Amino acid sequence: MMTDIEIAQQCSMRPIVEVARAAGVHEDDLEQYGKYKAKLSADVWKRVQGKPDGKLILVTAINPTPAGEGKTTTTVGLGDAMRVLGKNAMIALREPSLGPVFGIKGGAAGGGYAQVVPMEDINLHFTGDMHAITAANNLLCTMLDNHLQQGNPLGIDPRRIIFTRVLDMNDRALRNITIGLGGKVNGVPREDHFMITVASEVMAILCLADGLDDLKKRFGDILVAYNYAGEPVYARDLHAEGAMAALMRDAIKPNMVQTLEGTPCLMHGGPFANIAHGCNSVQATRLALKLADYTITEAGFGADLGAEKFFDIKCRKAGLRPDCAVLVATVRALKYNGGVPKAELNTENLDALRRGIVNLEKHIENLHKFGVPVVVAINAFPTDTAAEQQFIYDFCAERGIEVALSEVFAKGGEGGVALAEKVLTAVESGKAAFHTLYEDTLSLEGKIEAIATEIYGAKDVSIQPAAAKELQNIAAMGYAHLPVCMAKTQYSLSDDANALGRPQGFTLTVRTARLSAGAGFVVCETGAIMTMPGLPKVPAAEKIDVDGDGKITGLF
Repeated sequence: MMTDIEIAQQCSMRPIVEVARAAGVHEDDLEQYGKYKAKLSADVWKRVQGKPDGKLILVTAINPTPAGEGKTTTTVGLGDAMRVLGKNAMIALREPSLGPVFGIKGGAAGGGYAQVVPMEDINLHFTGDMHAITAANNLLCTMLDNHLQQGNPLGIDPRRIIFTRVLDMNDRALRNITIGLGGKVNGVPREDHFMITVASEVMAILCLADGLDDLKKRFGDILVAYNYAGEPVYARDLHAEGAMAALMRDAIKPNMVQTLEGTPCLMHGGPFANIAHGCNSVQATRLALKLADYTITEAGFGADLGAEKFFDIKCRKAGLRPDCAVLVATVRALKYNGGVPKAELNTENLDALRRGIVNLEKHIENLHKFGVPVVVAINAFPTDTAAEQQFIYDFCAERGIEVALSEVFAKGGEGGVALAEKVLTAVESGKAAFHTLYEDTLSLEGKIEAIATEIYGAKDVSIQPAAAKELQNIAAMGYAHLPVCMAKTQYSLSDDANALGRPQGFTLTVRTARLSAGAGFVVCETGAIMTMPGLPKVPAAEKIDVDGDGKITGLF
C-alpha cells in the first residue's frame, strides 16, 4: 500500500470554493490560501447563528500506544461514511503541531484513505495559525521583560513570573533557561522557561473564545506574574492585549479544508490533550453544528484526557451537548496493554487481549459517567485475526455496548459505513443525557479528586505542598469555580506512563498548579509530565525531504 503522503498527493482535490458552496458557505465568505484551503469570515456565523444545531459526535480512544489507534483516521472516515449514506456531515478537527510532525508521531491529518488534504500544508505551516499564536504569546513575554528593564513600575517580582515563552518545536534544551545576561543593556537577568506552542494559554484562549472581542478580553485576563506584595499582575496591566489580539486577527478565523472524498472539514486550533485541553476551537465546532446535520469532532489522546476535557471544559464553557461518543480501539493496542511487546503484536494472542481489554472497559465506564451513548470502533489492521476481533465484539456485547469494525484506513468512507450506521442509531435514539463530571461549586481540590478517582481510577491523590499552596492562592483570588485541566501522561490511566491496562490502587501525585485565567481553567501537572517535549533518538524529521520541484516526501 502507498504511504499516507503518496495517497494524499495522488488524490484530485476539489477547489475549496466548491467544497464551501456545497456546505452552504458563499465564496465571498472565504479568505483563500491558494486553491484548496481558506479561512471563513465572521459573516458566515452572523448568517447561520439562528439555525438549529445539528447532532454532535465525539470521537475519542483508549490510551495511545506505539501500536497506533487511529483516532483522527476514524474521525475522518466516519465523516466520509456519513456522506456515503447521504447524510449532511462535517468534520471539526485540531491543527497539527510541528513538534510531533518532526518528532516521534509524524503527520496528523488522518491516514490511508481517510485523510484531510492538502496533507503537506496542514502538517507544516497551514494558514499560519501556529506562528500567530507563538508570536502573540512571545510578544507578551517581551513586553513583560521590557517592563522590568524600563524601571518596573508595577513592582513585578522576577522570581514569580508565571507566563513563559513558547516555540512550536520539541526542543528540550529550552525547558529551563537564563535570560538577560550580558550586561544592563540586555535586560534583567532571570530564570525563564519555554513550553511548546500548543500548551500555551494563548492557544487555549483561541480555542475557547467566541470572537475577537472575547479573545482580546481573555488576553487581558492572562495572569503573567505577581508583584513584590504578592498581588497578581495581568496582561492588561502591561497593556498587551490589544497588540496580541491584532496578531491574532486572522488566526481566530476557522480554516476550511476537505477530506480525500471531498467532505468539508473545519480545522482550527490545536492544544495538546496531555498538557492542555485537547480540543479544536469552539468557533469551528459551533459553526459546523449550524452548517451540517452531523458534526464529527475529536479530542486528543485517550478518553481519560481528551474526552474528559472536552466534556468538563469545552462543553461546559460553550454550552455544547454531545449526542454520542465513539471510542476507538485496535486489537494491537489492546494486546500491547496486555503486555505484548510491539515486535510481537502481529501474532494472535487472545490471552494478552483478555488482559489488555480492561483498558477499553474502563474508558467505556468513564464515558457513561457523562451521560452519552457509546459506540466502540475497532480500527482494523491487516494483522488482526477473526478470533481477536470477535473477542472484542463479544466483550462489548456482554456489556450492552454497540461495536463496529472500521476499515476506513484501507477503504475510505465505504469502510466506515457499518460504524456510521451504528453511530446514527445511537445519535437518533434520544438516550443522550449529557452532564459534566463535577459542579462549578466543588473546590479545586475536590475537582482534582473527582477526576483522579472517577476517571483515572486512583485510590487517592497526593497534592504536593507547592501545588497545595498555589491552589489555595488561586481560590483566594476568586477562581475556585473554574474547571481543572489535568496535565498527565497520555500512555496510562495513571500518572505513570509504564502502568498499562487498568491500573488500580495507585496514588495520583499533583506537582504544580497554575491559573490560566484567560482560558478559564486551572492547570495541574501530575507525575513527570513535560510541557516542552523532546525529540526521540531518531526523529521523524530525518526522513522528511523535498525535491527540486518542491515535492515533499517522508512526512508520514
